[in-house]
Parts: sequence; structure tokens; C-alpha cells
Amino acid sequence: MADDVDQEQTTNTSEEPLDLIRLNLEERICVKMRNDRELRGRLHAYDQRLNMILEDVEETVTTIEIDEETDEEIYKSTKWSIPMLFVRGDGVVPAAPPLRVG
Repeated sequence: MADDVDQEQTTNTSEEPLDLIRLNLEERICVKMRNDRELRGRLHAYDQRLNMILEDVEETVTTIEIDEETDEEIYKSTKWSIPMLFVRGDGVVPAAPPLRVG
């Protein structure tokens, strides 16, 4: 009985940086990538180098253009869906679960 409680506490706590990712296996996460790219998808697997396998991914690429007349920055986002994606860890900036609204 005590072992079950200890096991549950071990699986639901984070003691090392990658534990935060482990706690979100099979959950939807948001992954920021280099070059103003963002991925949102269900995390299936990862390794110590932050290589990840995501399912039902929505990729968003944000570009900034300068209006030549007003010199204002114009932000444009392009989105598309990808059924399954292997993410190479060296392109990952931070990874976090999406915000949960009340």
C-alpha cells in the first residue's frame, strides 16, 4: 500500500528538468522552435536530447515584414496541420504545456 503511494508520488513529481516533459506524455504541448516557429501537438515520445514525436501537430510560422511607406512592422502567421512529426531537439527553444483556462 505504501509502495503504491510512493510510486504515484514519484510519477507525478518533477525532480529533474526532463521530468516536466515526462509528466506531459500523451498530452498536448506547445514547443517553441528556432526561426519563429511554434508547434502544438500531442507528445508521444522524447529523449534526453529533446528529440520528440508529436501527433496532430499545428505548426505556426511567424514572419515580420516592414511596410515601406510607414516603416511599421507587420506580423504574419502561417499555419498548417501535420498528422505526425519527428522534432529534432537541437531546434527546440523551450517546451511547455499550453495554458489551462479555468
